[in-house]
Amino acid sequence: MDIATIGGLFLGIGAVLISFIMEGGQMSMIVQPPAMLLVIGGTIGASIVTTSFKTILNIPKYLRLAFLAPPVNPLRTIDTIVTMSEKARREGILGLEENLRGIRDPFFRKAIQLVIDGTEITVLKTILETEIAYIEDRHKRGILFFQKLGGFSPTLGIIGTVLGLIHTLSNTGEADRMAEAIAGAFIATLWGVALANLCYLPISDKLKMRHEEELATLDLIMEGVISIQSGDNPRVVRTKLLSFIAPRLRGAEV
Repeated sequence: MDIATIGGLFLGIGAVLISFIMEGGQMSMIVQPPAMLLVIGGTIGASIVTTSFKTILNIPKYLRLAFLAPPVNPLRTIDTIVTMSEKARREGILGLEENLRGIRDPFFRKAIQLVIDGTEITVLKTILETEIAYIEDRHKRGILFFQKLGGFSPTLGIIGTVLGLIHTLSNTGEADRMAEAIAGAFIATLWGVALANLCYLPISDKLKMRHEEELATLDLIMEGVISIQSGDNPRVVRTKLLSFIAPRLRGAEV
């Protein structure tokens, strides 16, 4: 569970709600089903038009990635690759077949399997780069989808407010209630702007961060596997892979 994502959302939403209540507001004033339906439903509908049905089905996966993704530990990956490099030099490439059982990452498993199969280095690199390109494309679809949500949401909020004002101003017979009705019309704008800036856009940025972390890990794995296939000295492999991570993290090596 990502404490930063969950804590940030609670802090942001909580700050808005608490400040509203401190000013004398009531939750019933902003929880208006018509406005919420228009903003949320309209935003999702407009965003669906811009993407594919497969991306829609992957929304739960994107949310799990934003909220529940485990922390990345590149040092552990480096240790695994160096250990496999040492074993390959002692027992040969075929000795790595036993290590496949302990590899959970599908990209890492595929890369090692290609090495065991004797794939030539140039072909190996081409295959892995193509795999990374497809992974990058899948990630960008999720990032772009939440960016679209963040872009459409304020606009749908304004549309909701305009519709509310049209309804209010067309019934000017009850002047005493006009001020309350006008205030209620702006609730749609509140929902549109709040959802965009407190939910959709932050999640999009979190997915982008996850994307960059995973790409760095995939590049590290690719370089390590190519080094194993090349028969590089394990010490050289470790030194090469440590260059993929920040200097401040290298001291934490285990």
